Amino acid sequence: MKNSNQYGLYTDNITACRSWNYTIANIYPNPFNCRYQLQVVENAKNMVVSSVVFERLPVVIPKIDPSVYAFQEFSFRWRQQYRREYPEAFLKKSDSRGKGDYQIEFEPASRITEADKSNNKRSLQRALDRRLYLLLYGPTFGSPNGESVWHFPEKVYASENTLRECAESALESVIGDLSHTYFVGNAPMGHMAIQPAEADRGINSFKRFFFKSQVIATNKFNVKKCEDFVWVTKDELLEHFPEQAEFLNQMIIS
Repeated sequence: MKNSNQYGLYTDNITACRSWNYTIANIYPNPFNCRYQLQVVENAKNMVVSSVVFERLPVVIPKIDPSVYAFQEFSFRWRQQYRREYPEAFLKKSDSRGKGDYQIEFEPASRITEADKSNNKRSLQRALDRRLYLLLYGPTFGSPNGESVWHFPEKVYASENTLRECAESALESVIGDLSHTYFVGNAPMGHMAIQPAEADRGINSFKRFFFKSQVIATNKFNVKKCEDFVWVTKDELLEHFPEQAEFLNQMIIS
């Protein structure tokens, strides 16, 4: 997914869709936002699933690595050798200013929240300097024998115009409202082909397309239609999917 044509579409995606027995219905410009959407018509042989990687961006600035601190200290000392010398009277002018009522004593809040202390993974008020991702626990399409498993919000492609609309429908069914969400682009961020185990002969192979969406201006969602849910960091997410860890690690940049 690295070569793009003049329309902003990835040519590798188009080639891949043809090789997977999918039909490209049309490629058309959206007059409102100048984006291009790829309509994919599901072939009767294979199923298509739209999954949503729903992420919360960091709330506070991540901690700086000690090596960066060391480099900044070195750079400061190096610049001090060539600094300009100012008159002593000029430097003391700031001390002569009166402290008005406008000056407020500021104490930064702690990076460690109550959710961090209690390890409450159902709260968005944790790991403030990391990205968090929503995972659901319950039965989903393609799970072995219909068992409950951890998965992203997802939906089997049906009659939607585009795969993104299918992804939006999947997320909306979980959180109920998309007013505090933002879908990043119209194209999927990745895909994987799923081959069910021999024990699950009733399920055909299918393709799962991943779309990125982000949390906007809220710190709480009413998550439903699942047995349980968690907001996890990337490292914690990979622990839930050991077999797909390598793929997810390359797809999710965090």
